[in-house]
Amino acid sequence: MRLGDRPLPVAGAGEVLIRVRASGINRPDVLQRAGMYPAPAGASDIPGLEIAGVIEGGDAQAMVQAGLNAGDRVCALVAGGGYAEYCVAPIGQCLPVPQGLSDVEAASLPETFFTVWSNVFDRGGLQSGETVLVQGGTSGIGVTAIQIAKALGAKVVATAGSDEKCAACLALGADHAINYKTQDFQAEALRLTEGRGVDVVLDMVAGSYVAKEVQCLAEDGRLVIIAVQGGVQAEFNAALVMRKRLTITGSTLRARPVAFKAAIAKACLERVWPLLDAGRVKAVVYSVFPAVDADHASGSGASRAHALMESNQHVGKIVLTWGVQA
Repeated sequence: MRLGDRPLPVAGAGEVLIRVRASGINRPDVLQRAGMYPAPAGASDIPGLEIAGVIEGGDAQAMVQAGLNAGDRVCALVAGGGYAEYCVAPIGQCLPVPQGLSDVEAASLPETFFTVWSNVFDRGGLQSGETVLVQGGTSGIGVTAIQIAKALGAKVVATAGSDEKCAACLALGADHAINYKTQDFQAEALRLTEGRGVDVVLDMVAGSYVAKEVQCLAEDGRLVIIAVQGGVQAEFNAALVMRKRLTITGSTLRARPVAFKAAIAKACLERVWPLLDAGRVKAVVYSVFPAVDADHASGSGASRAHALMESNQHVGKIVLTWGVQA
């Protein structure tokens, strides 16, 4: 990836133009760079699904209806174009920067918070008092799911690939952490629930994990698949699905319509933003790279950020910065 110039984007109906101060890095960006996850029709081909910055202008009437003004600090979920100094975002997908958060912290929120709310709570139906198994607990999605689930009264079991990462999951509020390289997560999940199983599994692996997740789900359990890092093919015991009345579901968010994403934004503003304001849930930023990096061969900090993402060494989010941040 190299830096380049594009014409300034123009906000259309229902949109705002944001001067970007920070851009979140996500696994789909890496897949897009590799040619495996093209931008949906009509979206910018520039990578980047989440941003934080200042509103420069846009659809004035829609802004008034949404209670937004030029100069407001916001973070936003976008379908593309986030790795740039300016980005257009649908107004319904913009949220105010939570109290006390920097631009870098705010840029780390939209993609993972929208994804977790939509999948763990809307599709997975996680309720207070239930148990959720979060695969990949130190990923951006993982650290978000652990914190929100715990803050809303669930019991959290997380998996991670080292003892150090397991400790990080526990520090974020997980009740238990399983090192999947040294322990069988299926056996541990059943042991920790005294054989009952977990109510919800948030799965970013798929492949061979699905069979084990079906085994460790409780009756009426829900398996939600949001990525297929372990492969797209899965074999599992269908009789268990029937006998335990399990639900296997999943989703992708990027290509969903604005109205769908706006509804998630509204739910996050009502249910999750107060947790951020109160400090019960926090942004977890592992590393920050300047987008314009004169010391790197390509001139782009995005290359270094993607290399870190692909190393799987990070705990939480990776963020690019543009110019001066608040």
